[in-house]
Amino acid sequence: MLLIESLHTGDDAPSAQLILNFDARTKSRLRTQLASGEEVGMFLPRGTILRGGDRLQGADGRVVEVVSAPEALVEACCDSAFELARIAYHLGNRHVAVQVCDGALRIQQDHVLEHMLEGLGAKLTHIDAAFEPEAGAYAHGHHHSERGATEARIHVMGGSHG
Repeated sequence: MLLIESLHTGDDAPSAQLILNFDARTKSRLRTQLASGEEVGMFLPRGTILRGGDRLQGADGRVVEVVSAPEALVEACCDSAFELARIAYHLGNRHVAVQVCDGALRIQQDHVLEHMLEGLGAKLTHIDAAFEPEAGAYAHGHHHSERGATEARIHVMGGSHG
């Protein structure tokens, strides 16, 4: 089993891929598999949120690239910027992880939230895509040297979103 305990900070090319959905990318302790099928035990610092393109350092020296797996999402569009801002407010008020797109918001599929969004006038489309939600505005982040930016941790609530 490959042991991973840290992010890779160098420029080395990855030799393996770890394909994870968003929920798995929020876990600091995880037993999973590389795309090749090899087992992985991941033990990262608590609060680490992995993004597609991040690189991990294997205990054996291998560099592993994180790939954001496609997952069941809902894309919400509105007729005006005001309506889009209104639904963003209501999702934020519920601490829902949201991906901001050009003219739309994406969330993980949830029938309760979908009903609320429709009631607020949003037009919904079910899609399968990688989910890369926004980081929380007040959170402290970890540094991604290959991007030259700091990303904050995302506040993820468990259980019901209602």
